[in-house]
Amino acid sequence: MNQFDRRGFLGAALGAGVAVPIAAATGAAASGAAASTGSAPATGTVHAAEPGPARTAFPFHGAHQQGILTPAQRSAAFVALDVTAANRAELADLLRTITDRARFSTTGGTPPDPGLAAPPRDSGILGPTVVPDGLTVTLSAGASLFDDRYGLSTAKPARLRTMEDFENDALRREVCDGDLLLQVCADDRDAVTHAVREIARATRGGIQVRWRQDGFVSPPRPSGTPRNLMGFKDGTSNPTTSDAAAMAALVWARAGGAEPGWVAGGTYHVVRVIRMLVEFWDRVNLHEQETMIGRRRDSGAPLTASHEHDDPGYENDATGDVIQLDAHIRLANPRTPATADQRMLRRAYNYDAGVDVNGNLDMGLIFTAFNQDLERQFVAVQKRLAGEPLTDYISPFGGGYYFALPGARDSDDWLGRTMLS
Repeated sequence: MNQFDRRGFLGAALGAGVAVPIAAATGAAASGAAASTGSAPATGTVHAAEPGPARTAFPFHGAHQQGILTPAQRSAAFVALDVTAANRAELADLLRTITDRARFSTTGGTPPDPGLAAPPRDSGILGPTVVPDGLTVTLSAGASLFDDRYGLSTAKPARLRTMEDFENDALRREVCDGDLLLQVCADDRDAVTHAVREIARATRGGIQVRWRQDGFVSPPRPSGTPRNLMGFKDGTSNPTTSDAAAMAALVWARAGGAEPGWVAGGTYHVVRVIRMLVEFWDRVNLHEQETMIGRRRDSGAPLTASHEHDDPGYENDATGDVIQLDAHIRLANPRTPATADQRMLRRAYNYDAGVDVNGNLDMGLIFTAFNQDLERQFVAVQKRLAGEPLTDYISPFGGGYYFALPGARDSDDWLGRTMLS
């Protein structure tokens, strides 16, 4: 039985190198979260691509975690974890330690000097002083955490479950699910790597990496919403994150009824790793591509309109003469009163993992979405998309359902405290 406490975690961090092997399934990029903004009032700004000393710092404390409404940073890592803590007390110590490491990395500062005989207290990859670099660390819990190991069965969010196979999925369970999920995002790749390594070595003995996928957000080209690796703007119709009423209706979970009280301030976190069969896609003529999507590739405008954010006006195209009835944008968001509450907040990333064992390009989308109600939103939309023409060109294979924990309110608080109370 592992005997460790919070001090033991941190001691292991100081006495060892990178203790948990975190192998990247390389990857990628952000497709659609152009409209995302910060979860607690995000006062930072998104920086241009050039490196420089000035970097955004998002406040760590608040009712909600950052990385949900925060503007999408350029680089990300999604790291799913299996918890190996022996009991509930050790789980609490694990969550405190993750919080401590995330708090320091997102705030920045100079690690203490350990003296001549001890290993460094930081990997040093960001230099002698850790800079925030727009870093956010978002911690979410998977359904498996609420089994009988830690006495959490009655605390399980009502709609949380293992992600099911939808029509046309090719899920590989070794790259799905997990007790916890770390979503780590920053302006630059090295800041993401630094944060993942610091959390890994500080939690030696308490968690084991299950799967990892790295992502990136492409810059707007030439303007507007970033593009996915099929060449189309992705995330154009995201709800406006500055609209508090919309976020309350679409993103933040509500306590009461079947939901335990602690979920307030959290949200259902969906991650779907979707391979895009780009070599096949690249042989399709542009007109057919645009017809499947329902938008023009160059401008992102609906086929019925002129500009990216124009309303497609489905009421004037009721029979699908211009935007076909099975076009992706029409199925995903029919824009009817009955489907208005099915919208979700997307914060997706692209990935590029090189080539597969057959020498084919392995790239695609890390679809990420935050929902108030998993069934009402993501699942309902996914069922509507079943059989769309685009399914011939994509293959979902990984990811899972998670619940993003409420934020840490102050320096004495820690992520997951209310879940364990």
